[in-house]
Amino acid sequence: MATTDRQATTLALAHALSAAERGLAVIPLSRTKLPALRSPHRDDPDPAPCHGACGRPGHGVHDASTDPTRVRELFAAAPRATGYGIACGLPPHHLIGVDLDTKTGTDSSAALRELALRHLFTIPATVVVVTPSGGRHLWLSGPPDVVVPNSAGRLAPGIDIRGAGGYLVGPGSRTGHGTYATAPGTAHLPPAPCPPALLRLLLPPPRAHHPTPPSDGGRGRGLVQFVLAAHAGQRNTRLFWAACRAYEDGIGPALVDPLVDAARATGLSEREARATIASAARMTGHRP
Repeated sequence: MATTDRQATTLALAHALSAAERGLAVIPLSRTKLPALRSPHRDDPDPAPCHGACGRPGHGVHDASTDPTRVRELFAAAPRATGYGIACGLPPHHLIGVDLDTKTGTDSSAALRELALRHLFTIPATVVVVTPSGGRHLWLSGPPDVVVPNSAGRLAPGIDIRGAGGYLVGPGSRTGHGTYATAPGTAHLPPAPCPPALLRLLLPPPRAHHPTPPSDGGRGRGLVQFVLAAHAGQRNTRLFWAACRAYEDGIGPALVDPLVDAARATGLSEREARATIASAARMTGHRP
């Protein structure tokens, strides 16, 4: 068994390095599809949020790297890893994963086809990964200035979305239920651009436009508090949503600096925060 596990780890590392060469940031996964490295802060009495600034591995998707030396170091620290995860939302591909599950009573592929017909988009030829249960992961590429959040079943029953802060199980990974594999004829393809109509469905639902005078501090304070309450993995998503609502309510320009300050308080850099707010302005038809 130990020999088999070592072989699985060696094979997973090989696949992970191959993915890293394609610009896909990776982390080692266990047979349960969870990150193989435990948090270095698990025994801290009152751990502060850390996304790897401490320099130690064990921060989940925040460990993801395309550097082959770093990838080898991560796998060396995770000798029981049998798979690898591919971080979504990172350059250069800004990967979006469409997870078509095979839950009882749902036909996620049919649901996606119905959405495509209703909203007039076509899923382009792209990488497709087949899961041990018979599900499929479609790899799409998103715009660099748009933050796509993770979701489960929001698009349709059986369709989960892996976006910023999430990861996909890479092909070649071995889990307790079987091995993930690339569908024939798709391994050589790059992640195709996400159709604009589908991308709009993946973003937080728009609200009705009710312009609010900039003096309405109550609404602005609520949006700022919404950003301040963000946990790890949802800071960009919350900031993007709040900025969209601010511009739709007519208080976007007045709320830029308060939102930036709130985002910085959660750990984002000022540059990243302003870029996300500018993306929200463009998405809602305003000039940053």
